[in-house]
Amino acid sequence: MTAGVLHVLVPRGVDDPLRPSGGNTYDRRACVALRDLGRQVEVVEVEGGWPWTADVGRDGLRRALDGIPDGAVVLVDGLLASRLPEVMVPAGARLRVVLLVHLPVGVDDVLARIVERQVVAAAASVVTTSAWCRDWLVQEYDVAPSDVHVAHPGVDPAALSTGTPAGTNLLCVGTISPVKGQDQLLAALCDLRDLTWHCTCAGADSVDLDFADLVLKTSAEMGLAGRFALAGALTGDALEAAYAGADLLVLPSRAETYGMVVAEALAHGLPVVATDVGGVREALGEVPGDGVPGILVRPGDPGALAAALRWWLTDAGLREELRARAVERRGHLAGWSVTAARVAAVVRGVAA
Repeated sequence: MTAGVLHVLVPRGVDDPLRPSGGNTYDRRACVALRDLGRQVEVVEVEGGWPWTADVGRDGLRRALDGIPDGAVVLVDGLLASRLPEVMVPAGARLRVVLLVHLPVGVDDVLARIVERQVVAAAASVVTTSAWCRDWLVQEYDVAPSDVHVAHPGVDPAALSTGTPAGTNLLCVGTISPVKGQDQLLAALCDLRDLTWHCTCAGADSVDLDFADLVLKTSAEMGLAGRFALAGALTGDALEAAYAGADLLVLPSRAETYGMVVAEALAHGLPVVATDVGGVREALGEVPGDGVPGILVRPGDPGALAAALRWWLTDAGLREELRARAVERRGHLAGWSVTAARVAAVVRGVAA
């Protein structure tokens, strides 16, 4: 690899177990894997509150970039950069910036597209976590396809989940927030009160306290308090235990660039029922000649989600088939070394 330090700017708290997120996991694991490949990596954490916001983090990002010598290569998490062209455009003129885009802020914010477009244009190269994200950036921001590179998240090998004979343990993993759609899941489950099931939602519940309170209040009002549980942020052994006891991952998101929890579930041999948004279809993948290891449903349609879950809960043949596909797909998942190799190739190109 090209000699020299790779500076990586990430949000403060990237290692905080109380702030688990796909973006934090990607940043952390990619840096470790890059070091394993022999790259000298210097990580700089930029304070910006939780969740990280441009208004709080602007000065910290500017100081972090100012501390990097001219001509150096710097990988900047888009969460820090995408809303701050006044910081990133000057930096792009002085440094070789590789922008890591987990989810474009312009996807659901038309006004944000104006500023994010400037940030993307100022970067020497862009890394995205899915082909869907790459295609979106190319189409919406007129980026040259050769300047946008996909480095899918990796996944660690995991033990097969044991689950239950009747497939009744449902697991949803993700920050408790509107974008992750736990309210959509709850609406779907209200239509399944005649069936036996239990659903655990694992994810930080402090990001949007009003939304988390609404979900809990609604579950109680619908008589589901004992069957629908918010478990809080789970990491390490606690998260592994949740996967081990689950039968099915449910991902009701309104938006996803990739859906790392989909790959995590498949690593445990778990089928997935998910909304067909963003790069979720990429993460789910397909078993050649057999089909997908799960069910994809229309986003924003609790009725379609309820129908898919009812099919799963009432059809033993379907459960057996999807489990077999998930186990087969498990054997074809790539690790973080593959992710790091793709990022490293982009860095080499920018440094050349």
